[in-house]
Amino acid sequence: MREIIFDTETTGLDMREDRIIELGGVELVNRFPTGRTFHRFINPQGRAVHAEAQAVHGISAADLVGKPIFSEIAEEWLAFTDGAKLIAHNANFDIGFLNLEFGRLGHPAIDVGRVVDTLALARRKHPMGPNSLDALCRRYGIDNGHRTKHGALLDSELLAEVYIELIGGKQAALILDAVAVQMNGAGEVADIDISIGARQIALPPRLTEAERAAHAGLVRTLGEKALWLKVEAEAGAAQN
Repeated sequence: MREIIFDTETTGLDMREDRIIELGGVELVNRFPTGRTFHRFINPQGRAVHAEAQAVHGISAADLVGKPIFSEIAEEWLAFTDGAKLIAHNANFDIGFLNLEFGRLGHPAIDVGRVVDTLALARRKHPMGPNSLDALCRRYGIDNGHRTKHGALLDSELLAEVYIELIGGKQAALILDAVAVQMNGAGEVADIDISIGARQIALPPRLTEAERAAHAGLVRTLGEKALWLKVEAEAGAAQN
């Protein structure tokens, strides 16, 4: 299973007027980072960067001079995300901006069925919040001390760690670490035999004879219809 954790930064919050100026993503295969990333700054074609937005991401109009426009990076992004689930925090914002950019190019909109919103996941798992990316990093002990400003690639890398925590991926990783993991030609985890055989030497009994006798005495006081009598009878039949 292939997933792309991604984020955008924009000139502002108005989808009708503002444009994407940074796009970043990281690749997961079977919930493990592969090391493949995507990161591009994008020229907004004359759109001003609002002061409020610049205060969040620190990207100025001067930083974007000479950068490619969206149409010049669109095919590269589509190739990077082809066939993958798309994971974003507050995904409606990022997908909305991307679909407007693709619409200007006459390209079909991204299918929302491919998209997972980690903000929605976090709100279901932690309904009392807070569920911002920074808050989730604190909750899960993820180091975000270097995040003084928002950044598309940095936020994608942090979100990848948060996403794995949200879906319980670390527990799954521990299971995979305990066995020999083999990858098939498609880059997926192959079937693994984790069957457990019988012990060569049986474990010693945990109950002493005195404890067994005390238990039997207690059961006799419960009456003929006691559930324990039925359990012990079935256990004795199974042993025979």
